[in-house]
Amino acid sequence: MQLTYLSITTADVAVDSLDKCTQRYRGNFLQIPSQKLVDVCHFMSAGIVSFARGLNDTPKIVSLMLVGQSISVQWGSLAVALGMALGGLLNAKKVAETMSKKLTAMNTGQGLVANLVTGFLVIVASRYGLPVSTTHVSVGSIFGVGLISKKANVRVFYQILLSWILTLPIAAAISGCAYGVLHR
Repeated sequence: MQLTYLSITTADVAVDSLDKCTQRYRGNFLQIPSQKLVDVCHFMSAGIVSFARGLNDTPKIVSLMLVGQSISVQWGSLAVALGMALGGLLNAKKVAETMSKKLTAMNTGQGLVANLVTGFLVIVASRYGLPVSTTHVSVGSIFGVGLISKKANVRVFYQILLSWILTLPIAAAISGCAYGVLHR
């Protein structure tokens, strides 16, 4: 049995299941419907985050390839771009669902703000050569929106934070053991 809820937002009334009710922006800005403007800006902000990720992540990986001087910069960049695209296609759905649905509920305007903050911070960090993680910055931005809207799932945030804290020493221990075994 599916329950039906009445959702009254700033623009309209919808009768549907709770998970299908969304907030809508109403009014116009320069003769453009506000919701359409927010949707277009949100879509464009996703492009900004993608650009920032490529700007930040690709040079780190290409520099590792160049250390061994096994391939040229152009082929290294292409290999990294293809690897990132393949990795995104294979595993991005789970990460995206955790960030977009489990960490906090957001409307398109809140998602726009989180994307703009993520893009700005990652681009600035890239400009100054700071090796930040785009995913970490994005999780922080999304969680910040959730804190202000009082919809943040603190338990999910702590799980993510714990995984980040544990991966560094675990990776160090495993690589140290592997090196010790292979070095003998």
